[in-house]
Amino acid sequence: MAFKTEARFEGMDYHALNAMLNLYGADGKIQFDADRRAAREYFLQHVNQNTVFFHSLKEKLDYLVEKEYYEGAVIDAYPFEFIQQLNDRAYAKKFRFDTFLGAFKYYTSYTLKTFDGKRYLERFEDRVVMTALALAAGDQDLANNLVDEILSGRFQPATPTFLNAGKAQRGELVSCFLLRIEDNMESISRGINSSLQLSKRGGGVALLLSNIREAGAPIKQIENQSSGIIPVMKLLEDSFSYANQLGARQGAGAVYLSAHHPDIMKFLDTKRENADEKIRIKTLSLGVVVPDITFELARNDEDMYLFSPYDVEKVYGVPFGDISVTEKYREMVDDSRIKKTKINAREFFQTLAEIQFESGYPYIMFEDTVNRENPIKGRINMSNLCSEILQVNTPTTFNEDLSYDQIGKDISCNLGSMNIALAMDGRDLAGTVATSIRALSAVSDQSHIRSVRSIEDGNDKSHAIGLGQMNLHGYLAREHVHYGSEEGIDFTNIYFYTVLFHALEASNKIAIERGQVFDGFWDSKYASGEFFDKYTEKEWKPATARVEELFEGIHIPTQEDWLALKASIQQHGIYNQNLQAVPPTGSISYINNSTSSIHPIASKIEIRKEGKIGRVYYPAPFMTNENLEFYEDAYEIGYEKVIDTYAAATQHVDQGLSLTLFFKDTATTRDINKAQIYAWRKGIKTIYYIRLRQMALEGTDMTECVSCML
Repeated sequence: MAFKTEARFEGMDYHALNAMLNLYGADGKIQFDADRRAAREYFLQHVNQNTVFFHSLKEKLDYLVEKEYYEGAVIDAYPFEFIQQLNDRAYAKKFRFDTFLGAFKYYTSYTLKTFDGKRYLERFEDRVVMTALALAAGDQDLANNLVDEILSGRFQPATPTFLNAGKAQRGELVSCFLLRIEDNMESISRGINSSLQLSKRGGGVALLLSNIREAGAPIKQIENQSSGIIPVMKLLEDSFSYANQLGARQGAGAVYLSAHHPDIMKFLDTKRENADEKIRIKTLSLGVVVPDITFELARNDEDMYLFSPYDVEKVYGVPFGDISVTEKYREMVDDSRIKKTKINAREFFQTLAEIQFESGYPYIMFEDTVNRENPIKGRINMSNLCSEILQVNTPTTFNEDLSYDQIGKDISCNLGSMNIALAMDGRDLAGTVATSIRALSAVSDQSHIRSVRSIEDGNDKSHAIGLGQMNLHGYLAREHVHYGSEEGIDFTNIYFYTVLFHALEASNKIAIERGQVFDGFWDSKYASGEFFDKYTEKEWKPATARVEELFEGIHIPTQEDWLALKASIQQHGIYNQNLQAVPPTGSISYINNSTSSIHPIASKIEIRKEGKIGRVYYPAPFMTNENLEFYEDAYEIGYEKVIDTYAAATQHVDQGLSLTLFFKDTATTRDINKAQIYAWRKGIKTIYYIRLRQMALEGTDMTECVSCML
C-alpha cells in the first residue's frame, strides 16, 4: 500500500491523523489518506517500538513455550520445518491494515502481550499462524488453507477463537453459550453456577426462564410462595458482573422469557428508565419469545392469556418452554387445571415497543417461524446474547444430592465469519466455505467445558457451528449496487443459497471421512430428504442481469447438484447439526475492514470510543469520495429494505441472523410495532437491538463534521 507524504501530515501523531478522517479537507472531500497515514504512523510511533524482537522463529517459539505464553502441544503437533514454511507463507502475503482502527483494535484486543501487558509478542501474521496451527491440530493442508483464507480476509474466526487459539493462558474458543433452567431450586442454582463458570472462560451466556413458576405460584402446594423470575434475574446479573475472562472480556448475560409467562410485564418493566431499583436490571439483556398466536390475538384486539408454568408442566408432563403455545393455546385457555391471567394483546405489543424505544431491549424471537424452519427434531425455545443462535435443547435433571440424574443438551456457539466482498473476489466460494466449516468444526471438537456437563455433552453430540457473513453493504456499495435494491436483494439470495450448498457439502465430506454424523441426524429433515425439497423442486438462479455479472466465474448450484448432494447426505449424513448463524461481527469487522454482519452501515464515518485513547474514527469499507451515494446509512434506508434483505438470507440459514433495526429520531412506538409485524410477516426469525438515531452531540461543528453531515 502506498502512503502519501504530504507536508500537512508531517509531525502529526496517529490519533490526530485518524481524527482528520472526520473533517473535510480544503477540497471539500473526506480525507481518507489521513487515516491510511494514521495506520502507518501507529506502527512507526507505537507498535514497532513496543514489540519484542527475536532473532529467529525457533528462538521465538522456544521462548514463548518455555515462558508459558504458547501451548507447547500445538507446536509439537508439527515438524519445525513446516511451521517455518507456514510462517514464511504468511509473511510473504505482506498483510497491511486498511484502517487505523483495524490496527488499533488488533493490538489492543487480540495480539499476545507480555504478562505485564506492556509489550507485544505477536504481529498479525503470528496470530494467524498460531490460530491455524491450533485449529488444524497437525493437519498441514488445513493449516495452509487457514493461513491463506484468514490472511486474505476471506474468513475470520470469531473473537474468542482468534484471541485464544494456541495461547497457554487463555479462555475458551467459544463465543457464547445457551442454558435452560427448569422449575426447581437445583436447576436454578446450577444455572447460576454454570453462568459463573462460563463467564470465567470468556463466553456470553443466555438462559431460558420460561419454565420457572411465576410470582405467587405455590411451592409444595402452599399458595403465594414463589418469588417468580425477577430475583433469579438479579442473581444472574450479579454473577455476570463478578466473572470475566482474566479481565479480557466482561461477563455478559441474557435471559429469555415466553410472552405468555405470567411475569412477562414485570420482566419488561425491569428495563424501564424509571424502574424501582429493587427490580431494575441494568446490564442483563432481555429477550422475549413470541409465538404466532400473540400476533393473531393482537390483530383481533383480543386479550392474551398468560399460563402458569407450574400448572402447564403438571398437566402436560413437560416444561412450559417445550410446549407450542400457538398449538395448545385454546386448549390451555379451556383447561381449568391451569391457572391463568390475561392482559390485552395490543397493550403487550405497545409495552414491548415502549421498552425497546427506551432501552433497545428486548430482543424478540418469533417462536413458530423458528420452529417451522428447524430441520432438527426437537423444540427451539430461546436464543443467545446476539439472537442468532437457534438450536434444540433438552432439560437436565438432578438427584437430591445435586448430582446429575440425566444430563440434558445445552448449547455452544462455535462461530466465525466470511467477508462477502473478499470471498467473492477469491472466486472460489466452495473452497472458502469448506475451509471455514473445517475451522469451525475444529473449534467444536477442541472445546471440552467439563465444569458444565450439559454444555460439554451438547457440543459433543451436535458438533454445531455457526458460519457467519459480514461486509454485505461494503461489497454492494463497491459494486455500485444500492443496499435493499432489487439487485441487492437478488445478490443476497443467491449468495446465501450458494454458501448453504457448499456448507452442507463440506459437512457431508467430514461425515464421510470420519464415519460420524451428529447425534439425531437420522431423525432430521436432512435424513428424510424433506429439507432439500425447496432446492430440488425448482431452479434457483439470479433474477437480475447485474447479479449474473457478479457471479460470473462462480458456480451457482443447480437442481442436479442438489439432487446429488441430497443422495450423498441421505446415505452418509452430515457432521454438524447446525451450520450457519450470522452474528453482529463487532470487533472482527474492524480488523477485517468489513461492514458489520449483513446490515447497512450506521454512518459513513463511524465514531467509536476506545478506552484511554478516546474517540476513534472508522470509514466504511471501500468508500471513496466518488461512490458516496451507495453508502446511505441504515437510518435513511429504512427498516423495510433491511428486513427484505435479511428475509432473502434467512431462507438459506438454518439458525438465525442478528437483525438490528434502525429508526430516525422522529420514530414513534407505532413505527416500532409496524416494523415488528413486518419482520414477522416476512419470515424473520429474530430481532436483535432497536436503535434510534441520536441528535448530534452538543458543540459539534455541523459544517465540518463528516459523520454528522453525511
